[in-house]
Amino acid sequence: MSDAAQPTAAEVRAAAEAVKTALDRHLAAVERRSGEEDPAVYDAFNELAAAAEAYDELLYDRYDEVTPFEIPGEDTLPPYTGPEEPSALSVLIRRDYAVAEPQRLMAQARRVEAADEEGTGAETSDTVHGALGLLFGEFEPDEIASRHKEFGLEEGDSTLWVTAADESAEPGEWLDAPFEQVDPQRVVCRFDVSAVFDEEFDDEDDEDDEDDEGGDGGLAELEEDLDADLDPDLDEDLDEDGAAARLEADRDR
Repeated sequence: MSDAAQPTAAEVRAAAEAVKTALDRHLAAVERRSGEEDPAVYDAFNELAAAAEAYDELLYDRYDEVTPFEIPGEDTLPPYTGPEEPSALSVLIRRDYAVAEPQRLMAQARRVEAADEEGTGAETSDTVHGALGLLFGEFEPDEIASRHKEFGLEEGDSTLWVTAADESAEPGEWLDAPFEQVDPQRVVCRFDVSAVFDEEFDDEDDEDDEDDEGGDGGLAELEEDLDADLDPDLDEDLDEDGAAARLEADRDR
């Protein structure tokens, strides 16, 4: 970041004061909470998280320093306030793909086009957007997800939300805007897939590997200590007993 774009010391100080204020409000909300899922506590928590994140960013931009605060990701769901026994539900799915191999994508679309006896009268498979329309019209989304490499696609992030409802929607009611007006407080569960999670696991594996390497040294030292503690007289007794046993066996033969 250039010097001109850096925040001022006063801006950093103001952000720190905002964190202090948010802390006070969060504590007050916790002290007055009416239950385990009090929305006031949830709102105060979000305000505190936002203030801490803003302060952390300004602190880093100005002084190249960070805070020990860990800000929860945006996928954190608010307390569930939907019906205890839902009579209907909606499943919202988003899957992102990158068109990694356009030629492969269009080749697959041409195969579908060639197998279509009726035909459309237009070669829609000659463009990427036309090929996408053909393939997603021919195959179920789950099949494309499992065979995405065959279609020249590369998986990105994906998420699945299950939301509860008091009653089923009327036919065609939400088709004009299918993904609007989703109430996060009615989400029963959600499942996210992202490369960012893989990176977190890789970091943990690296830390475990480093611990294992340090552990090998400790094991070697332990073995050396055990060897040093062994009674040399005991070794001699064992050798003599072993020799006597072999001599007795030879006599028996």
